[in-house]
Order: sequence, then structure tokens, then C-alpha cells
Amino acid sequence: MRPVASALVLLAFPLTLAAQAPVISPAGDPSVKPDTIYRLAIDPKTAPEEMRRYLLDDGVIRLEADGRGTTTYRQIIQILRPEGAEDYQEMQFSYAPKHEKLTINWLRVVRPDGTVISEKPTQVQESDVPAQMGDPIYADRKVIRVSISGVAAGTIVDFSTTTEELKPFLTGDAFHSWSVSTGLAVARSRYIVDVPASVKINLKEENLNFARQETVVGGRRVMTWAAQDLPKVKPEPFAADSNGVYMSVVWSLPLKWAEIGKWYAANARGRYEVTPEVAAKMAELLRPARTLDDTLRAVHRWVAQDVRYVSIAFGLGGYQPRTPAEVLSTGFGDCKDKSTIFVAMLQKLGIMARPVLLNSTGGVERGLPSITQFDHAIAAFKRPRSNTWEYVDLTANLTPFGELPFGPQGEFGIIVHPDGAIEEVTFPLSTVVENRQTTRMVGTLREDGVFDGTYEEMATGNLQYQIRQVFENPLDSTQRAQLANNVARGWFPGSDGSALEHTEGKDLTVTPKVKLRITNGRAAQLAGSTILLRNLAGTMVAFADGARELDAQPPRRFPIDAIQIFGYRETSFELDLALPAGYRATLPTGVDAASPFGVYKTTYRQEGDRLLITRTVRGVRGIQSPTARDALTAWMRQVAKDDATVIVLEKAKD
Repeated sequence: MRPVASALVLLAFPLTLAAQAPVISPAGDPSVKPDTIYRLAIDPKTAPEEMRRYLLDDGVIRLEADGRGTTTYRQIIQILRPEGAEDYQEMQFSYAPKHEKLTINWLRVVRPDGTVISEKPTQVQESDVPAQMGDPIYADRKVIRVSISGVAAGTIVDFSTTTEELKPFLTGDAFHSWSVSTGLAVARSRYIVDVPASVKINLKEENLNFARQETVVGGRRVMTWAAQDLPKVKPEPFAADSNGVYMSVVWSLPLKWAEIGKWYAANARGRYEVTPEVAAKMAELLRPARTLDDTLRAVHRWVAQDVRYVSIAFGLGGYQPRTPAEVLSTGFGDCKDKSTIFVAMLQKLGIMARPVLLNSTGGVERGLPSITQFDHAIAAFKRPRSNTWEYVDLTANLTPFGELPFGPQGEFGIIVHPDGAIEEVTFPLSTVVENRQTTRMVGTLREDGVFDGTYEEMATGNLQYQIRQVFENPLDSTQRAQLANNVARGWFPGSDGSALEHTEGKDLTVTPKVKLRITNGRAAQLAGSTILLRNLAGTMVAFADGARELDAQPPRRFPIDAIQIFGYRETSFELDLALPAGYRATLPTGVDAASPFGVYKTTYRQEGDRLLITRTVRGVRGIQSPTARDALTAWMRQVAKDDATVIVLEKAKD
């Protein structure tokens, strides 16, 4: 996209850019002329690849220093294709009733000439956010669902909502973001932030090709980001998150992480008491323990697996933990409750332990402190005579002690001490090879092409959860038989699975494994005296198709995130197959392709009557320049040379 001179933007922009933010109400927005915006509608034939586009994408934020204020968003969307109408025929908006008020200013459907098709929603329904049944979650939010008539190709949807922040849980806390690049084409984009002139916000602008406008009038600082004629941003495979393409604005009020830690510590003060009932439970849990490690594992296992996880958002919006006694008596708790009882128990044992605030999936903007960036709490502890923090996520009931789920690994969090002091930390990140899955098949191929043998799978790190979840609860005989058959028939349709062995999903002291017997597996077809064995390792020919598709694209804009290709993992496959006596295999050529984009290695060999196939696939971390596309496609073609779908077996002549 070519740079846009800010002066030209202001002259061409069909909005009023006043020195103060416009006062928007259900009566309208005085700074926007709808008929002018509607005239920006295009002929759908000129944009055959687009389902819809923004004629206007608008946000106006007016806040006070304490975080109170209003957030108004307006979108005017032209529907270009029938399939582009679906998302706007039914819409929903949410808000937190304890501290917010939501108003739908207007929602109408019009034609490009301004003719009104629908003046308001045909149906409006307000309800609580329903609880999730798997991990029951109570969210202190309400949802307004609306149905809209008349939305179809050729129409325009024009709506505006205002959310009023009545009283922030933490005074002076606010966090907002704005995507200038939406993925769709945008005719006009405007974002206005209006705060007291004395407030110096924390601000992060990313990849903007235009300058913001800033004025100070009447004791208010007004910042405006305005752009026009933003083309659709076409996604590209393996695009890095920090890509230098998408334009955005993220900001917060001038809070500090230390203030957040002090606030949380005050909320939690007095809530770490170990009552006689809790002490009695500790004694019961620790009776078998012989070592410090036994003690830590026992407390961790009970809190993670026996205290039921239920997310609670009562009172301070879910920011104030319940006491250990309440958690024990009810048998459930949310993330902060679980971390609190774990910390309390360890402190009772004389072990330093603290709550930790973080985002469960990462992505915290470290330079923009706000409690709203955190949605999770875990615990940290130090062993005696150790200076190293160790972390446990008490809501991750299948994560072994000493590990963290993958989401927060390598991400930012704050440890909160009882006096409110904090430590800013980065959580440990596992290596790629610590997230490993191994599949091994050992068996015999009969001369009629049928396989009999065993299948075994084990997994560690972020790949362990699929096995653990399957065996989290005991299976009855019918379920065991069905599971064994499903696994066997996933490899050989019509085969039989039996003799299922596995670790227990909740046993966090062992590496999860599953093993079973496969019989009557049709692995090959016969062609006279020749056996055509299906390559059980599979073929990588699809990588050649992917390389051709990449080559056919226009010059690349996005950097290449190599880890997206194979993932943050290593997988291996091993086949040890006894062939019918006297048969020799025409072996495919192995492939050994290591590059900045990934590691791929396959070997094929025969030792006596045994056919041995191994394959290792490993992701590689690293961001490569968009100009590395040719290197990427060359490597993909090298991997694609492992393209054998069958392995030919012929009986040796006497």
C-alpha cells in the first residue's frame, strides 16, 4: 500500500474532524454524513473476490482519567455477495451489567441511494451468557441478540453501539485496540480517542502509513487516526503475527503493573488463611508423602484434579479470590481460587508461594499495563534454598507437575507478593522436541497382503493431551473395544483392534501411552506374484501442490513464520514389518531435508525379511523474509520427493 499524505486524507475525508470528539447518541453522529458515505458503494462486479466491504469503520472513545467514559463503534457495511449477508442477518453484542451500560444507537438496512429497507431490528433478545457444560463457566456478562430483515446482496447495513463504563474495577484502568486493517477493503476508517489533556496514554502504533492528528482544546487531548481507500488485505500461508502489514493502534491509560499488583494483593488480603478444616485436609493428602517432591505433587494433584473448576465472576468481576475454606467446603473454584488454596497450603508448609497473573493464551502487550489484559491466575513457588520460581496451572488438570500448558509458555506475567510488590516474569518455553509424538508399528505381512501386529503411540509436552483426554475417565468394555477398533480401522479399514493397553489420563507421573493389537489389516493389493504394499508412512506429494500454489501468488508481503509449517512439535513414525519369506522390496529413495523452514527425514531399508521405515518431522522456530518464498518452495519440493504411495514387493527368483 502506498503511503497516504495526512493532509490529503483530511481534505478528502467525508467526515468532520473536530477538535473534540463528537457527541454520539441514538439521534445520530453529527460528524458523519451518511448519504456521503453511502455514495461510496461500489458495483459488486468490480470486486469479484469480495463478499462485503466497509464503507465506514468508525470508533470514538471518550474517557476520563479514572477510566469512566464511553466507547462508540459504527460500521457501515456494503453486502456484495449473498454469502456476505449471513453474518449480519443475526448479530449479537455483549456487556458486563455490573459496571457497563450498552446502547444500540441504531441498526438499519438501506440501499446505496439511502432508501430505508429496515429501520430497526425485527427482534431483540437479552440474556445471560450460558454456562459451558464441560468446564462450567459463569460469566458476569449479558448478550443482546438481534435479528435483522432485508439484509441481502446489494444492501448496506448501518449500525452504531455505545458502551458506557460506569465504574472500572480498578480506578484508572482502560485498554483499547483498533485495527485499521480489517482484512476487508475499507473506504473510510476513523478512530478518535478523547482524554483529559493531563493524561499521557501508553500508546503503540503498528505499521501505520499515515500520521495521527492531535489537538489539545478545552483541557482535552483528542487524537484522530483517519485513513481512506484501504484495499483488502489478502491472507498468505504461514504469515507471521508481527508481519509489518496490518495497521493497528493499541493504547491504555497510564497505569503501571506495580499498581495492578498492589490492587490484586489488596483484594486477596486475608484470604490465605488455613483453617482447621483445611489443615485436616492437608494432613490427609500428605500422609503418604515421604519427600518434598511427594508433598508438592500431592497438593498439586488434589487442587488440579479434585477441586472442580468453575469460573466465577461475582463481586469484583472475578478479581477477588475466595478463601481456602470456601473452596474446600464447596469443592469447586476458579483459577484464582485454585491458585489461592495452593499458595495457602504451601505457605503453611513453609514453602514460599505466590499467585501469578497472566493471559491464558499469551499476547500481553507488556508496555500497556491493564488488568483487562489478564484473564488467568496460576501459582509460583520456590523450593527451600532455591532462587528459581517454578510454576503450576491449577486449572490444567491433565498437565503434569513441573509443566505449563503451551498457551502461557514464553509469555509475560506478574508474580504478586503479599505486600503488593510484583515481579515481572517470562514463563519458561519448552523446546520443540519436548512436544513429541511417537508412533510405532511392528508386525507381519502375510503373502495375501494382510497385516497382523501392534500399534503403539506415546506423546509428551503439548501433544500429550489427546491421549490423556481419551483416558481421563475409565472406559467400560464396550468403549474399550470400540476405541481399539477405531484406531485399527483408521489404519486398515475392516481390521480388528484388541488387547488395548494404556496409561491413565489423570496419572501425571507417567508419560501417556496407548498400545493395541491389530489383526486382519488389509495393507496391500496383489498383482499376480507381486505385492503392492501401501506406504504406511504416507506420501508428501501435497507439498508439491503447495509449492505450486505459492509460486502462483503475486510477490509476497508477509514474513514467513517457519513454525507454522510443521508446528511447534516433533513427530516420528516407525514401521518394523516382517515380509513374506523370500520377498524383496523396491525401496523408495529416502529424503533428508533440513532447512530454516523445518526438518524432514525419511529412510527406507530392508534387513533380511524385515522392512524398516522411519520418518521424523520437526518444526523450526524463526521468521523469514517475504523474499525467502523461493527458498521455501524449493524446500517444499524436496520434501515432496517422498511421494511413494506403494512399495512394490516381489518374490526373489530361485
